[in-house]
Amino acid sequence: MRSNQSRFSRLSLPFALLGGGALLLPLSAQADALQQQLDDLQDFQVIAHRGASGHAPEQTLPALELAQEMGVDYLELDIQMTADGELVAFHDVTVDRATDGEGELKDLTLEELKALDAGSWFNEAYPAFADDAYAGVEVLTLGEVIEHFGNDARYYLETKSPELYPGIEEAMVEELEAHGLIEDGLVVIQSFSQESLLAVRELNDQVPLVQLVWYYPEDDGEQLVEWTGVTPGPQEISDADFQAIRDYAVGIGTNLTYEDELQVIDAGFVEQAQANDLLVHVYTINEQDDMQMLLDWGVDGIFTDFPDRLNALVE
Repeated sequence: MRSNQSRFSRLSLPFALLGGGALLLPLSAQADALQQQLDDLQDFQVIAHRGASGHAPEQTLPALELAQEMGVDYLELDIQMTADGELVAFHDVTVDRATDGEGELKDLTLEELKALDAGSWFNEAYPAFADDAYAGVEVLTLGEVIEHFGNDARYYLETKSPELYPGIEEAMVEELEAHGLIEDGLVVIQSFSQESLLAVRELNDQVPLVQLVWYYPEDDGEQLVEWTGVTPGPQEISDADFQAIRDYAVGIGTNLTYEDELQVIDAGFVEQAQANDLLVHVYTINEQDDMQMLLDWGVDGIFTDFPDRLNALVE
């Protein structure tokens, strides 16, 4: 394991200060918990992408429970909002792929969403992992996930398509604060939207934030660009670009490949980001050869649908 001591001291700084530069009391339980989280983030993190979603229907209780049994560091969830303002764990903006329903999630009430079968599709799509118990499982609210796992889990939450859900950041922070998860050092919030992350920071500046990026070739050429423009492409990215993210986030979450064929980052990208005090978490890696390559590069965490495969390499 590479040494992160110099990065640790700088990484902890924004979260050790309150307004006016006053230090949190060193014996405060809250400060201890938040510092412990930042400390733990210096070690390699196994991040269960939508739970153990290679084995069970994504973001449902079976997938999340299985991930916990595998001993992951974080349960990763996409958070959206129903028509009646309830926060739910769901990836797509439509329900067509991962339930037996159809239409946009934002147009459905929680009651309508709960009536859908969120598991049978998995059995049909992945017969090798099918289980009759998955048929009929429900979409979960964020509150249900928290109530089920409580302080026994850490949560890596994404504000998914926040432009569709005005106020989602405030609703999420309120939910997390109500359960004491932020002060207990149990939450990371990620987003492709810089605006959304900055909104979270305004609401509670103790939450570690991760800026998601997605690199792809522009017009099918060789030049890579970033989906939202939050950074230039990896060939052009500078220390200043990484430092701009470091101003509000502790890490960057990036893809390794485009369409599973074109590699978009390399070891140099990882080294440069880390040299600018950013953690590097890479998504979504399911083959052990790729996992091992990233481990050799010294990345700080990997999102995977198969935590068991990753655990076999890091344990």
